[in-house]
Amino acid sequence: MATQSALSAVKTQKPTRSRYWVIVFAVTLAILAYIDRVAIAMAAPRMRADLGFDTVQMGWVFSAFAVAYAAFEIPGGWLGDWMGPRKVLMRIVVWWSAFTALTGVVRSYSALLAVRFLFGAGEAGCFPNLTKAFTTWLPADERVRAQGFMWTFARWGGAFTPPLVAFVFTFTDWRTAFMLFGALGVLWAVPFYIWFRDNPKDHKSVNAAELALLRDADKMAGGHGNVPWGRLVSSRSVWLLWVQYYCLSFPWYFFITWLPTYLLQGRGLDETTAAKYAILPLFFGGLGSFACGLVSARVARLLGSVAKARKTLATLGFLGAAVMLVVSINTRDPLYAMVAMGFASFFNDLVMPGAWGACMDVGGRYAGTLSGSMNMMGNLAGFTAPPLGGYILRYTNNDWNTFLYVMAGVYLVGTLTWPFIDPVTPIDQHE
Repeated sequence: MATQSALSAVKTQKPTRSRYWVIVFAVTLAILAYIDRVAIAMAAPRMRADLGFDTVQMGWVFSAFAVAYAAFEIPGGWLGDWMGPRKVLMRIVVWWSAFTALTGVVRSYSALLAVRFLFGAGEAGCFPNLTKAFTTWLPADERVRAQGFMWTFARWGGAFTPPLVAFVFTFTDWRTAFMLFGALGVLWAVPFYIWFRDNPKDHKSVNAAELALLRDADKMAGGHGNVPWGRLVSSRSVWLLWVQYYCLSFPWYFFITWLPTYLLQGRGLDETTAAKYAILPLFFGGLGSFACGLVSARVARLLGSVAKARKTLATLGFLGAAVMLVVSINTRDPLYAMVAMGFASFFNDLVMPGAWGACMDVGGRYAGTLSGSMNMMGNLAGFTAPPLGGYILRYTNNDWNTFLYVMAGVYLVGTLTWPFIDPVTPIDQHE
């Protein structure tokens, strides 16, 4: 009788909306992550002049972050599966904020490499743990939309970092700027740790009706350190998710590393104009993530399949990005060229929510580990792309177009992966 009464109460009770605070925390953290990550791209010309670096050395500085980020992605995601994202995200944010601030005190090439490496190691696991939180706190039909919102604001945080940094440079130097940016993480970490719980049922603001929407929360919450590695590494879809994310990230890293230098040297713009134009790719990328999150459910209904919707949007995204990047290369006017590059970024990010949604569905209880492994491959691209760009510029007498054509070719490789990915079947089941 008591059970029936409780069930009746749940049916008539209006669900609380506490789960949406998880999206708010994710969005604000994504913005902070990209401010701290992209600031060095705008500061690079001043840092090179101050510290005496050439383009190849600066490329390796960019890559020091990426290789550490890649190396620690799987451990960071696995820790979220095992311990829950609350403790792991607290550690991540405090660590990366400290090394963002320390970027401003380095005096040598080797010290900067070490600090950026440790910064990358600290930030690793951020997005896999946010994905783990989404998997636990959100119903299945809200997860891709949440990924779309998160990546929209992540990109916009990065988009407005160049003018933000340019503004900060009007009253201080690059060293103090990094110290200021490093302080922002603490403002996020403390409220998050106080409010968040790994399992929604442990949060006092979640009522029974909202908990009923999250019926898989107990199964998805922390305590899943026994990852089925054999099924993971033998899955064709997992391997292709890795490949497509490498192909997606390789050109995208240009936007957060070499783009300001390209606008200054390759397009002949002044620093103020370059900062304004540098907004466009990441701003348009945010629109792409938002559009994907907005239309993915409708496309799934239209095609009668979530899997078909993800494959269609992702394939369109890769192909569109390649085409628009070629258009940008062959457009003389810098503004129109950057608008075309912005559309390349739009199509790039049309892939993002579906790729991370696939990690949530395919990974299930192990979403943190799988998304960490996918993001690891993306950041291996971040390790290889910036120094490759430096070498291309060195050996082609600063021919930026060669670098950009290489990126368009990588997009075309990504186009070939998605038709063969099963983006919905969990690794707990046989493909």
